Amino acid sequence: MRSRRWVYYCLVNITLSDLLTGAAYLANVLLSGAHTFRLAPAQWFLREGLLFMALAASTFSLLFTAGERFATMVRPVAESGATKTGRVCSFIGLCWLLAALLGLLPLLGWNCVCAFQHCSSLLPLYSKGYILFCVVVFACILATIMLLYGAIFRVVRANGQKAPRSPARRKARRLLKTVLMILVAFVVCWGPLFGLLLADIFGSNVWAQEYLRGMDWILTLAVLNSAVNPLIYSFRSREVCRAVLGFLCCACLRLGLRGPGDCLARAAEAHSGASTTDSSLRPRDSFRGSRSHSFRMREPLSSISSVRSV
Repeated sequence: MRSRRWVYYCLVNITLSDLLTGAAYLANVLLSGAHTFRLAPAQWFLREGLLFMALAASTFSLLFTAGERFATMVRPVAESGATKTGRVCSFIGLCWLLAALLGLLPLLGWNCVCAFQHCSSLLPLYSKGYILFCVVVFACILATIMLLYGAIFRVVRANGQKAPRSPARRKARRLLKTVLMILVAFVVCWGPLFGLLLADIFGSNVWAQEYLRGMDWILTLAVLNSAVNPLIYSFRSREVCRAVLGFLCCACLRLGLRGPGDCLARAAEAHSGASTTDSSLRPRDSFRGSRSHSFRMREPLSSISSVRSV
């Protein structure tokens, strides 16, 4: 469990970034409309920059998780648990630092306040060069994530081909499904927003004004990816599913909805279906337990018989 603690750190980091994305989007909606004209330029940059920062933190977290999985499965390095934890925490802090820097770049000076001809039509006061930079960064992150998962899948598939019916082959198929789900979710949620921003950069202002009404729905779809990511990364992991089931069982016990026997039975079913390897080893463990138990039961008989023989 300790060797895989970094996985839970990454999941917590993704969850926090996605929660911040939802909070930033809610604040953006509440401060939109008539409230926009009451905001100072610095407040407007802070409102939009917080949303960009949250989305960047979520994307950087996905990239960091893919990089750690690649380093663990493809190029493992022997290191202690404390060193691993310190390195993971340092990279998580770096992700948030880069996300904050990316979101606050317009507030720090990369804007079009002094050059309105370079302003975006969808996001006023934002420079088209900055928007193009963000789109390129997010696209490169997506490509890097897919390359890392592709390398992991090739390694897992190569190991699975050595033993066609081994758990490694089933793990390869499961990993492929997870990668496809991540790719489809990212493209479906982020594709319309990237397309709209690129059209705003290279298109005319008249066209941008026509599609400005759909900006809220497209942005909502992009934020929805932050709600889908925890489901993909968490519930595709059997360990996380067992942890969630154990948490729900504890809640049911406290509320008196379930008895201890029901919860233990559900936990045993989840644990038995967690992996084929565990289920294949379970009869051997029970067999060893029965042998040791029978041996302990026969010990008094053997000692008594030896005394009688004397």
